[in-house]
Amino acid sequence: MKPRIILTMEQALSLPSATLRFAQLGWRVIRIEGTASNSDFPGDPNRYIGKTIADNDRSSYFLPQNVGKEALALNLKEKRGQEILHRLIRELDVDVFCCNTLPSRYESLGIDYETLSGINPRLIWAGISAMGPEYPTVPGYDPALQAMSGYMELTGDPDGPPTLMGLPVIDLKAGDEVYAGVWKGLTELADTGRGQAINISMLQAASSWLITTMALLDFDPDSSEVTRCGNQHRKFIPTDTFKTKDGHCYLAIGNDLQWKRLTEIPKFYSVITPARYINSGRHQERKGMYSDLRAVMGLYTTAELANDFRKARVPWSEVNNIYQVRELEAIRSKMTSSVAPDGSVFYMQPMAVDADEADTNLSFPPKYGEHTEAILREAGYSQSEIMLFEHEHVIAPGLPQREKC
Repeated sequence: MKPRIILTMEQALSLPSATLRFAQLGWRVIRIEGTASNSDFPGDPNRYIGKTIADNDRSSYFLPQNVGKEALALNLKEKRGQEILHRLIRELDVDVFCCNTLPSRYESLGIDYETLSGINPRLIWAGISAMGPEYPTVPGYDPALQAMSGYMELTGDPDGPPTLMGLPVIDLKAGDEVYAGVWKGLTELADTGRGQAINISMLQAASSWLITTMALLDFDPDSSEVTRCGNQHRKFIPTDTFKTKDGHCYLAIGNDLQWKRLTEIPKFYSVITPARYINSGRHQERKGMYSDLRAVMGLYTTAELANDFRKARVPWSEVNNIYQVRELEAIRSKMTSSVAPDGSVFYMQPMAVDADEADTNLSFPPKYGEHTEAILREAGYSQSEIMLFEHEHVIAPGLPQREKC
């Protein structure tokens, strides 16, 4: 059985994060990047962000989402480049085409669904944009979408400014929607025999996560329910970060039974009041209750509190930095990896979900244009045709190796 093939015109993070998930499952992912004959930094801008790891075009910020892929440099602004793309879809029997460029450019680049489905009616087509094809000229950048979708309003200290989240969550959410949408399309293809177009609006995808806030607006919410609350939960109390004698821990009491277990720990007898036995009473005494808890937590080390919390089955966690997260046994045993050209192994985030068919050790991200010639030969082009395409800047081969700066 031939592996499924994805042609993906991708850059930055949102779409590469989606196609990474298919590469992890053993699918063949061919990423298309544009040609730029007068640039020292062609292709995906993320190639040049962060510490240079290999040659001159694979930097640290580019690596994790691009392992296990092939690279094709093709000028889709030229008619000849579009003809090559269309031939690849036909000759390679491509299953999925993806892109994350402006919808206003789809037709001019020859990548719109109508054109590509005319070549392969079974093709699954997926595009990510800021606000969908109804807003074809709006660029999509995670921080701007965090501001637009209310995420910044919901993040940070209530007395502080709106704040970005610590991860590009909207990029990643959009990528996951492509992953889910492609699987849905393939499932329906089995029944209908026809492919389909999947348009992902980053704004709409992000707003779908406002499940605990947007739905409250028609119920005359208190303003505190739809704005920043720092590290506390708006409804379940107490949930917050607490300073211990030697660090920090996060306590997350989600119901009255868990509060009962907490207050049965001798250290916490002093925080008990009749009103606090139920969540609504803890709301009423919120300020005093948090003050009492902070006073207790500050008397003990994190390890001392952790021992009590575990025995009482109280939800809690140490506040780990990223180095510590990587060393958690539940994560360390699931890490994915790749081998750099110099033979060194580097480790990356785990797969989202284990899969029996997955390969957790993936090939190193490709050089710009690394597989261009091989892919064109696979599609039936001769060496003389390929040389002509290169001369006319319709394609670009892999960049020659240069010393790292």
